[in-house]
Amino acid sequence: MASGKPNHVVVMAFPYGTHAIPLYSLVRRLAIQAPTLTFSFFSTSKSNQSVFGTSNDIPSNIKSYDVDDGVPKDFAGHHKAEMGLFVKSMVENYRKAIDSMYGGGAEMIKCFISDSFFYFSSDMAEQLGVPLISFWTAGPCSLSTHFYTDLIRQSITLGPNGIEGREEELIDFVPGLSLIRTRDLPEGIIFGGLDSEFSVMLHKMGLALPRAAAVTMNSFAELDLPILEDFKSKFQKCLTLGPFTLTSQNPSHVHDDPHGCLAWLDKQKPTSVAYISFGTVTTPPPNELAALAEGLEESGVPFLWSLKDHLVSQLPDGFLERTSQRGLIVPWTPQQQVLGHGAVGVFVTHCGWNSVMESITAGVPMICRPFFGDQRINCRMVSDVWGIGTRIKDGVFTKDGTMECLGMIFSQEKLREKVGALRGLAKHAVGPIGSSTRNFNTLAEIVCKD
Repeated sequence: MASGKPNHVVVMAFPYGTHAIPLYSLVRRLAIQAPTLTFSFFSTSKSNQSVFGTSNDIPSNIKSYDVDDGVPKDFAGHHKAEMGLFVKSMVENYRKAIDSMYGGGAEMIKCFISDSFFYFSSDMAEQLGVPLISFWTAGPCSLSTHFYTDLIRQSITLGPNGIEGREEELIDFVPGLSLIRTRDLPEGIIFGGLDSEFSVMLHKMGLALPRAAAVTMNSFAELDLPILEDFKSKFQKCLTLGPFTLTSQNPSHVHDDPHGCLAWLDKQKPTSVAYISFGTVTTPPPNELAALAEGLEESGVPFLWSLKDHLVSQLPDGFLERTSQRGLIVPWTPQQQVLGHGAVGVFVTHCGWNSVMESITAGVPMICRPFFGDQRINCRMVSDVWGIGTRIKDGVFTKDGTMECLGMIFSQEKLREKVGALRGLAKHAVGPIGSSTRNFNTLAEIVCKD
């Protein structure tokens, strides 16, 4: 490889969940701003296919490279086991892929941009003497729990039954988390397989964050001020760059609407519809799907439900026929446009961070049913810190609980006003003089610096 001024940025994407696309969205903005730099995007072939395979608008200075996923060809195990194999082999596989691409030309690399999960990217950047940009795809609240894992473990002594009896204890010794309970914490901090490959990865990540030249995230400064103020004193730079739903300049990820969701919404009254979606990874168990359906039916609320075809059979007998005049069930929706439609009055969600951001930027209050990871802490922030939604009673859908939550959201204007105020702050953050715009310019300076 020809030597010369370093002009390559190595990008390392985590290939599972909704990690690679937000990172690509950020890299795309940087690539447009810095056309003389080459951005080498490393991820697994499956992940690269989902990010680049359908796009016809990729800047010419972004190149994708495949990394071995560590999964045997004939592997027939569960998704979680597959991810475990990836995590076990990722350090070696990413090093190998980057070495094979750059070989003896590592002096061309001027910067690393890495998913925060990849704690080992700190070592790689330090070995070359170049800056590392760490990108956290979720919110400041969950990142704080990983940064403070050791303090949380020291402060909460668990009995033989784990957190049993201490579920309601507040994590009020961590800045900005005074309303978070032990039960809201992600797995791997004080419960849920502390020795698993994934938990160990997250713990190492928390310890590595201060070594990054900047820790960046898909949020906006005004949403979590106390947490972000704390981060500013702990990290070299802490840069909120979102919400990405408002900054993404990639038209190829604005999907069409094959099932006619938007046309159906056009026929509904303003803020009358419940939109239901639990993301791409999670689905409530059959008994909860049935209870949610019963609650929707009895409430009389019009609904748009994103539900995979093979799960529709788990709904109560006759439900589809009885609700056909006011309900639409489809296998996929253009979520951003759906939430932005004036007919949608509430979002029933698993509380994944991207969904929370999309709901805030659309000004739609939430009914939360979290499942794992950062979803519980996001849910607690939505319901008890920001006051822009509610959590389903006891964390499980029942017919009565569903009706209660729907009734509460549609009768309490205060929730809608609060989420509307946050929407205004989010829009300002990405405006010409907003915090996210200023932070992006700071990031571009680090990446482009000679």
